[in-house]
Amino acid sequence: MKIAFAAFFAAWVFCCPVHAVAGDPMELQIRFNHYHASYVINADGTAVESHEWSKSVLKETALEWSKRASVSYSTSAQKGEVIAAYTLKADGKRIDVPKDNYQIEVNSGKGKDSPVYSDWTTMTVVFPDVAVGDKVVFSYKLIQTQPMFPGHYSTVHYFYDQTAYDDVRVRFDYPASMWVQHEARGMKESASETKGDRKIIEWTYANPKPVKTDRRNYSVFDADKVVGLSFSTFKTYADIAAAYGERALPKAAVTERVNKLANEIVKDKTTPKEQARALYEWVATNITYAGNCIGIGAVVPRELDFILDNKMGDCKDHATLLQALLTARGIKSTQALVNSGSAYQLAKVPVVSTVNHVINYLPAFDLFVDSTSDSTPFGMLPYGDQDKPVLLVEGYKDGVKTPVPPVGSNKDIVKNRFKIADDGSVSGSVEVFQHGTSAASTREWARDLSKDTEEDMIKEMYRAQGRIGSGKFVKDDPTELTDKYHYKADYKVEKFIKLPGTGAFYIYSPLGIATPIHGYLQSELEPEKEAAITCSGGNVTEEYIIELPKKLKVLSIPENMKLANDFVTYTATYKLKGNILTVKRTLDDRTKGNVCAPEISAAYEKLAEKAMDNLKEQVLYK
Repeated sequence: MKIAFAAFFAAWVFCCPVHAVAGDPMELQIRFNHYHASYVINADGTAVESHEWSKSVLKETALEWSKRASVSYSTSAQKGEVIAAYTLKADGKRIDVPKDNYQIEVNSGKGKDSPVYSDWTTMTVVFPDVAVGDKVVFSYKLIQTQPMFPGHYSTVHYFYDQTAYDDVRVRFDYPASMWVQHEARGMKESASETKGDRKIIEWTYANPKPVKTDRRNYSVFDADKVVGLSFSTFKTYADIAAAYGERALPKAAVTERVNKLANEIVKDKTTPKEQARALYEWVATNITYAGNCIGIGAVVPRELDFILDNKMGDCKDHATLLQALLTARGIKSTQALVNSGSAYQLAKVPVVSTVNHVINYLPAFDLFVDSTSDSTPFGMLPYGDQDKPVLLVEGYKDGVKTPVPPVGSNKDIVKNRFKIADDGSVSGSVEVFQHGTSAASTREWARDLSKDTEEDMIKEMYRAQGRIGSGKFVKDDPTELTDKYHYKADYKVEKFIKLPGTGAFYIYSPLGIATPIHGYLQSELEPEKEAAITCSGGNVTEEYIIELPKKLKVLSIPENMKLANDFVTYTATYKLKGNILTVKRTLDDRTKGNVCAPEISAAYEKLAEKAMDNLKEQVLYK
């Protein structure tokens, strides 16, 4: 039950890699003629960043997205300024971006007051008269007026193999007395000197002839394997956790209001674990997730009264409120910093951007919880939080990771029973029993399903397929946050198979709301050979009881099959007794962890190819 999420974790992505023969020269859409960045850092952690780049537009397909450039910043902690923006024509003519070609989007509050949540401002310029062969040039400055963490500064740059760079220069100017560490990967140190009380260091890079790559799946990002550099004043990741906690933890102090609310929420719950679950579920379902987690100007939680008054908060607000409620009931917890994207290991140099999300850890139960998800049951984590390094804000320990679901905990059983009539129409039912991740996901979907949509859903599904059908969908109450779910549907559909006459049909549900094995196997037919990808384990069973017309003569049915390797097994049995065809298919994936190496992908592909052939076999009849 492998899941491949195509997420691309990047700081600078200007063109995406394409599937091609690895090692061949790329047909470029754009080329960066230069990219220069300069950081002047102050002792208090404030800084001035200057960025300038120019790129040549090489293909018509790149014109549309090359005509714009943007810079975003936190209004409360930074000032932004566009220094230059212009089109440089192939004949050398310069056309500056006119004032009418600027777009500024501001998240602001009322009058002089600060905005409630996001304070990001985005400045966008539209370059005039851009044609293939022209260059667009953009430079801007960011002045940081408040440090993210006082006395500290960290940043990171990545440069990707499939992007053409002629001249990259990244320069840091900082107090010589400031402790720093840095690492450059694939870049050359071009300057390292001390001038008075300032230290200056610079790196350069060029990639004039990018080559094609076979890689298509970027769901796992390894910062230490990407060309670039990391710069940080933090000695360890423990220091990042401590710096966050210094201002965040006092915000979790229990107030009279919080104590009263905690008592109301737990009501008659007697055990600490029951109380912890009740408090988690209340925060998850009553405090809207507002986004805007760790980032400039957003590393200090808001006041508890503010969160409760607005019933809204970002991740650090959620974690702080939940910690306070748990503390009010005598349940120990700590906040924990994690990467919610595609980073499954910590880079060598600790930079703040490595951790962009805040969750809670309850040591008494050895449980991590993320109340920003209103659909994840207590005791589980959203997929994006699982199998990740985590920085405990209190009681920090190196090497701590969030858990993954135990092998066998994700399970789906799909039971199909239908009858084929003499005219080829079908009537029947499909019933689905889920446990684990899929149950939580289905519950979330079912909560948003309106009554009108539910009543017409099956008819609309068949209409989209060009068929005439109807039916009734029945679901369990989806509101409870549990890891189990059940639903079923009855249906009727015309012309499922050709009758009378000779023909064949695939064995699948006439109502395609649950055919999980095919979906899981299909995703594995193009494995990732160059890098690790995200994955997960689980068990799926599909059962079919098919009543055939008594006049129909079956010529052949698919053969039984069993396939297995070290971590996955596929079995399929087909039995015909009289006019009743019974089918059972099972895919049992015992993958441990959420990251699979290329050799795992290759092994899965071999099995998936054979299993897919089995799914494609048909029942022949006349």
